[in-house]
Amino acid sequence: MKKRTLGRSDLEISVLTFGCWQAGGGSSWTGTTDDDSHDAMLAAFESGINFYDTAEGYGDGHSEVLVGRFIKEVGREKVLIATKLGQSHMAADQVKPTCDESLKRLGIDTIDLYQIHWPSGAWGSKVIPIEETLKPLLELQAEGKIRHLGVSNFNAAQIEEVLAIGRIESLQPPYSLFFQPFVEDGTTDFCAKHELGIIPYSPMAQGLVTGKFNLDNRPTDNRAGNVLFKDPTYPLALEAVEKLKPIAEKHKAKTAHVALAWLLEQNGVTSPIVGARNAEQIRDTAHAATLQLSAEEVAEISAIAQPVLDSIPEHLNNPWG
Repeated sequence: MKKRTLGRSDLEISVLTFGCWQAGGGSSWTGTTDDDSHDAMLAAFESGINFYDTAEGYGDGHSEVLVGRFIKEVGREKVLIATKLGQSHMAADQVKPTCDESLKRLGIDTIDLYQIHWPSGAWGSKVIPIEETLKPLLELQAEGKIRHLGVSNFNAAQIEEVLAIGRIESLQPPYSLFFQPFVEDGTTDFCAKHELGIIPYSPMAQGLVTGKFNLDNRPTDNRAGNVLFKDPTYPLALEAVEKLKPIAEKHKAKTAHVALAWLLEQNGVTSPIVGARNAEQIRDTAHAATLQLSAEEVAEISAIAQPVLDSIPEHLNNPWG
């Protein structure tokens, strides 16, 4: 699988990242087991994926534990690991202990990319000045426990505050064919200007681009609260998926592959995060890395998605509102 450099770092990451949110299990995800998650991680590795993204908040650390078992099996030198600092642990005296706990669960000495999961104050968390969080993070980097820093869900103004204090290499935003607020507000252009890599999460719109849903079949798990699965957006998205099918058929691919290939052509995008409940799913998704779209097809796909984008309230910068 092809690789791209993340930001200005020395990290050469596969053009698809394996997302480990599902591995956290719990009430957010149904129909997953630890064995399935492990097999999916291994299948991703065998498919050429070398970058794995998790977080302390995924199953209260359970995802990191499973990733740690996987690392031990395949070898630390063969994979790159990203995890995240949760919004409840951004106070100066909590950052280092929290990082140490992630290192312990992962069974590694250094985190390749350590990200701030949400801006301070998100989801009702306590507001912490960004410099209070960044100071210990930069100290951890100097100590060798972190190779590179990144942020998730930050807009351009918030990233600019971070860059005034220290260097980061990436942004992880919600970004898919059907959800693009960080494009619309200029954040992705800001990242490209400052040579920050973009690692989109939910790049398949929580599975909506796969074509497996219809008006009588909406998900009942955590995705039920996602704006994409609500009216008026949901039926428009279903129509858009139908219009993607001829393009997919032309490439002997699936609509999900087309949506991922489109995203890989967007300004500044380094490596979309793809999750999977089992090995079969990730083996299938990995085919998107080989699909080459023409400039005309990229433009056509963008036009197909526009009615969906237009239906989403302007104030939303994450799909859960």
